[in-house]
Amino acid sequence: MADPGSLLAHQRRALILDEVRRRGGVRVNELTRSLNVSDMTIRRDLDVLEREGLLRKVHGGAVLGDEASSHEPGFEAKSEWETAAKHAIAKAAAALVAPGSAIALSAGTTTHALARELTEVTEVTDLTVVTNSVRTAEVFEAARRTGSAASTTTVILTGGIRTPSDALVGPIADQAIRSLHVDLLFLGCHGLGTDTGLTTPNLAEAETNRAFLRSARRTVLLADHTKWSAIGLTTFAALEEVDVLVTDSLPQEEAVAVTERVGEVLLAAGPAQERPW
Repeated sequence: MADPGSLLAHQRRALILDEVRRRGGVRVNELTRSLNVSDMTIRRDLDVLEREGLLRKVHGGAVLGDEASSHEPGFEAKSEWETAAKHAIAKAAAALVAPGSAIALSAGTTTHALARELTEVTEVTDLTVVTNSVRTAEVFEAARRTGSAASTTTVILTGGIRTPSDALVGPIADQAIRSLHVDLLFLGCHGLGTDTGLTTPNLAEAETNRAFLRSARRTVLLADHTKWSAIGLTTFAALEEVDVLVTDSLPQEEAVAVTERVGEVLLAAGPAQERPW
């Protein structure tokens, strides 16, 4: 692991935000010790994160903010969160893909990590990939140019209107997806709960995700442990609609309900595996 003191500002803020989400709050003096930076640096980081609406400063530290259910973080911001967990989830999910199959990847940073993983698995060839993510399509295009195993992949990119999280959504995307049938759908979400199901802050993206669900024979949800602390504006699927959940950890209080409602739960080998569930 890199020396905490050598981290770039956005990397340091991602670590701070993860700690706030995991514990519910942090103190400035704890962060200065763990990240090996000055008190002033930490306070500047907290100022930035508060302006972005991601936490709320309190005397001596910060706590989880009352994030609006309609707030939609950008792709770049989300890509810095839980990178190790996303990599572990992507690796486990890639093992579910058979050569020659047709799969769909919804937009999102975890499904984007899966796309990168699939370009490195030499055994998985001749795929057809349907996606509403320009960034995911770019991953396969870059692999095609290098002549990797992924050069045999056919990518179908839906049209649509681009959201802050770089999803293509709207009537054009929905119509394209509804005309197709895939073996496996790999789906991400903004928030997750046994009562709320799978949620997103974007109403148009919710409808596009519903189109994906209707087009798939089986649905695989990719969700790290932080999804359980978030609730988006609208629900686009119930847990019962998920055939396989790939995660790094489940909250202990949710574990029984989840295993009763989801067809299969796969625990990815990663840093969060030590958490009880």
